[in-house]
Amino acid sequence: MLSFDEEVGTQAPPSIVGLVSRGNPQAVLAPVGREALETSSAVDPNEFRRIRVEDKRVINGRTDVNQLVPFKYKWAWEKYLSSCANHWMPQEINMSRDISLWKDPNGLTADERRLIKRNLGFFVTADSLAANNIVLGTYRHISAPECRQYLLRQAFEEAIHTHAYQYIVESLGLDEGEVFNAYHEVPSIRAKDEFLIPFIDTLTDPSFKTGTPDTDQQLLKSMIVFACLMEGLFFYVGFTQILALGRQNKMMGAAEQYQYILRDESMHCNFGIDLINQIKMENPHLWTAKFREEIQDLIKQAVELEYRYAEDTMPRGVLGLNAPMFKEYLRYIANRRCQQIGVEVLYPGATNPFPWMSEMIDLKKERNFFETRVIEYQTGGALSWE
Repeated sequence: MLSFDEEVGTQAPPSIVGLVSRGNPQAVLAPVGREALETSSAVDPNEFRRIRVEDKRVINGRTDVNQLVPFKYKWAWEKYLSSCANHWMPQEINMSRDISLWKDPNGLTADERRLIKRNLGFFVTADSLAANNIVLGTYRHISAPECRQYLLRQAFEEAIHTHAYQYIVESLGLDEGEVFNAYHEVPSIRAKDEFLIPFIDTLTDPSFKTGTPDTDQQLLKSMIVFACLMEGLFFYVGFTQILALGRQNKMMGAAEQYQYILRDESMHCNFGIDLINQIKMENPHLWTAKFREEIQDLIKQAVELEYRYAEDTMPRGVLGLNAPMFKEYLRYIANRRCQQIGVEVLYPGATNPFPWMSEMIDLKKERNFFETRVIEYQTGGALSWE
């Protein structure tokens, strides 16, 4: 998740470059640069050339992916360093008050319990899908070592998030079979996953390779779905719900974990949008009017799916929230995603009905978080539970 007011992609240099070996040892040693690309069939594949910054590319590069420096995409490296500095683990969070509240027959309403179980039912699988998409898909097709370095860290953070949800489920003594199978058995959750899976399958298909306008657009589309819609839209109802519980002094341990996850996901979304915009800069021919229309259609579908999920998790309203409030909120977020990747907004005039959420994830707070919370993350077990 990303701030609504942040400008993304501005750090990415617009120059044209070149990079990936795709596991081919000859490609690793192949000459690089414009002339090399134009005459690659006439050069000795075993000739060694040192990597030049100007030869790097985010996709379809020919430089050695095993050589991290010289840096070209310093924004990616800086995000990697920031993520490492803010490490945390689920067991550091005290769940005792959550356990007592859950066991108390009068501690939570039936609607609040339904909301929590539905919420966990989506997230326990969502972050697994995210990790698979990175490790088995996206990573293979990105040829910038700096970006790959961040993706490795992101994959680990997705594992931490899955661990956190499992830790909450275990702490509360929930039926693990019910929660972990929700993405099969709960229609509103299944619909969101079915929307995502084809795009994940595209990138994880071993036979899929970039290098043509069509396949490069498929990659770009899948990355937009992953960063802007999965992490940048589908997570918003769930995070708002649990953080709203925390604001009412309920499920405080779970809310703290969700807040840490939210901060991680803000960086993931931020990185993904910068990556998308960098690919656009280096491959402007991919950003056609028809392609932009396809992206807008996908955003509309995602807004509708997330709204159905809101209706399912809050059929009568709970925590001072109700599904109609989320319709406006999702449109507001969708407009921000459109602006961040450069497509026309879909819902002019949409406003944010949850200003307290903006305060938690806007640009200023997001940056201050890394300045003021690092010690708490790094000291792990010394986190204050009060």
